[in-house]
Amino acid sequence: MVCLGDHAQGGPQPAECLELLRELGCPAVMGNSDHFLLTLDPGDEEVTDAQIENAKWSQSQLSDDLLAFHQSFEPTTELDLGDGRTLLAFHGTPRSRDEIVSPWIDEEEFRAPFDGLDAAVFAGGHTHQQWARRLGDAYYVNPGSVGLPVDHHQSESPPRADVFAEYAILTVDDLGVGVEFRRISFDVGDVIRSVEASGMPNPENAAGPWRQRGTPT
Repeated sequence: MVCLGDHAQGGPQPAECLELLRELGCPAVMGNSDHFLLTLDPGDEEVTDAQIENAKWSQSQLSDDLLAFHQSFEPTTELDLGDGRTLLAFHGTPRSRDEIVSPWIDEEEFRAPFDGLDAAVFAGGHTHQQWARRLGDAYYVNPGSVGLPVDHHQSESPPRADVFAEYAILTVDDLGVGVEFRRISFDVGDVIRSVEASGMPNPENAAGPWRQRGTPT
């Protein structure tokens, strides 16, 4: 198992998310929102005063040992798939947690961040969208988002969140490498109630993407 970043910032349970991740004992990479939580530096993204306030609240929810655990995440991590094959995991691209690659960019632009790197599978997150694409003899895979999957072609504002926890299963055998995308539905009311009970600032903003989907039952 490997987690591809954006673990604790923006939601109502930052400490619980990091505690679960630590309990799982799996590798995790530093996402742009992880870096923002720790430093209040938004990188390439524009942020609002409400988002900065939320990040400060998230910081306040973390014990010193959870902060140290969070700070330990590296920009990339590599997993051995056997038979000389590896998986390279990162958040945006191997060279930047903020860089965006998407299904619709042209081939030259898509390949540039991976030039000179050797892996059977390149796994990234950042866009909160499930997709895969050939990368020469390798594959690029984005498993989507467990906590905030978003349809980038919708027109709603604020954007409507999809009520699914998304992930991917990678299968490696003598025949090659396979990827299976999974989506598990959950009760949107549970998410909204969690936001309302958390004490986080600007709860209406935090619950906005979910209220587009329904109200607590």
